[in-house]
Amino acid sequence: MTAGQPRETARDPGQDPGRGRVLVVDDEMHLRLYIAAVFETAGYETATARDGEEGFRKALEWRPDLVSLDLMMPNQGGIRLFQRLKADAELQAVRVLVVSAIAGEAFRHSLSLVRSGATGRLPDVDGYVEKPPSPEALLREAERIMSARGASTVLGDSLEQNTKEA
Repeated sequence: MTAGQPRETARDPGQDPGRGRVLVVDDEMHLRLYIAAVFETAGYETATARDGEEGFRKALEWRPDLVSLDLMMPNQGGIRLFQRLKADAELQAVRVLVVSAIAGEAFRHSLSLVRSGATGRLPDVDGYVEKPPSPEALLREAERIMSARGASTVLGDSLEQNTKEA
């Protein structure tokens, strides 16, 4: 397997085959591998990308159910990748879990600034976990997001809860 390719994991016969696919986008290799390992251990299929540009290409070819997204990355940052995902007709339904060192309040502020300059409506991200993420916080948010498909999410509550636990 080469770096950044989808990491297919063998599933136990008793494991839920429908957990989903998670694309982990983070420029820090140790966090990218850690987050991917957390999701793999819980039965998700994972792929990784090191920046927003690679993440967008990988999302187009791999079609994840969820993107775990860092905000501050070189080349193309997380907010720009989020904008591209939501603007693309084939990818706009992909759920986004922000995993960032930016505190919840600062993240909300930066997202509101991006929204004010965006053409059209930019939706909320589906969830947020502050770095360094615990496995429990990552999985709880992913499960909440994946079970809420089609339902509107409550980003404010998610930000508050996961910022407190970090």
